[in-house]
Amino acid sequence: MKEQVQFVDRRGTASLKWDVLEKAYGQKDMLGMWVADMDFRCPECVQEAIRDYMACGAYGYAILSGRFQTAFAQWERERHGYAVEQEWLRYSPGVVPAINWCVSAMTEPGEGVLVLPPVYFPFFHAVEDNGRKLVECDLVWRDGGYEMDFAAMERKMAEEQVKMLLFCSPHNPVGRVWRREELERVVELCETYGVLIVSDEIHQDFVHEGSRHIPLGTLSGERVVTLTAPSKSFNLAGLQTAVAVIPSAELREKWDQFTKRLHISSGNSFGYLAGEAAYLHGGEWMDQVNEVIYSNYQLLRGSLLERWPQLRVAPLEGTYLMWVDFGAYLKEEEMKDFFAQECRLALNHGGQFRGGGERWMRFNLATSREIVQRAADAIHTALAARQG
Repeated sequence: MKEQVQFVDRRGTASLKWDVLEKAYGQKDMLGMWVADMDFRCPECVQEAIRDYMACGAYGYAILSGRFQTAFAQWERERHGYAVEQEWLRYSPGVVPAINWCVSAMTEPGEGVLVLPPVYFPFFHAVEDNGRKLVECDLVWRDGGYEMDFAAMERKMAEEQVKMLLFCSPHNPVGRVWRREELERVVELCETYGVLIVSDEIHQDFVHEGSRHIPLGTLSGERVVTLTAPSKSFNLAGLQTAVAVIPSAELREKWDQFTKRLHISSGNSFGYLAGEAAYLHGGEWMDQVNEVIYSNYQLLRGSLLERWPQLRVAPLEGTYLMWVDFGAYLKEEEMKDFFAQECRLALNHGGQFRGGGERWMRFNLATSREIVQRAADAIHTALAARQG
């Protein structure tokens, strides 16, 4: 029998999404649709693996089992067509630390690092906090969705001496799953201008309505570092486990020398055994999660546009994050308070992601249908009150 995705109320479980609302927003009685993790129990195979490990009763120093590497490589090959070799693999406690490690290990202070806003805001911190030059090239909204501005990207690479591109695929927050021709153009530009690509592909397993995730490493292995993790796909973020796929021996050496100084070369032992179980046995569960998320997207999108047709809603091709422009009904400076105080919704304000995101809000759809409906109702009530 197919395992069912189960919603879980995470209040009172030391959940970042649910248990810091008062600190972050000044009130507890809110719906949490901000932090990008899921309100679903992880698959039963993961729970069983953790229970079996806990039964040992001793949790000392552990080695990274080759079984995780094999399971990960099988998942990448079967799900995404990426023939990953085990010698390419490196590890970290998370994708965000790994992004910072790549910036530090593979570029020099003052060198240009390109990002494509609106984009996941730790990208900006990884560049600025490590003393590199942040180079921004905004995505453009065209014909009902976001596209890369390749002409502008080429100018930036040429004029700003860019050495690295931090790439997001699928894209957080705008929900794009990049097409092959788009990725090929990215690779062409980076090869022409000698730009290394660090591709954050943590949302690789969330694709919808015929979209297909293409790992950038399948198009240009030697110049691409791919960062991913079981954490997003199977709701394991608290177990702090991530993978770097580095086909280039030269770049692996830079990574190894950097992490040697940190004395950190892996994540959490619970995370690896959980990830192994998930990659081996969690495929059907993952498929069902995608069905739930897209159904939530259709519910919220349809409900909002029916009442407020001037909204812009980015098509959800990938991720579980819905990106909505409320600028036709709200001023940029009032959006944060409107959603927090009048709707009692904890959302991510688009300004965090830069690139003209000030009119936009990001909704986390990896939750129950009831919560999504309550969010829609709250927005309808609050906007209607403002309309008089």
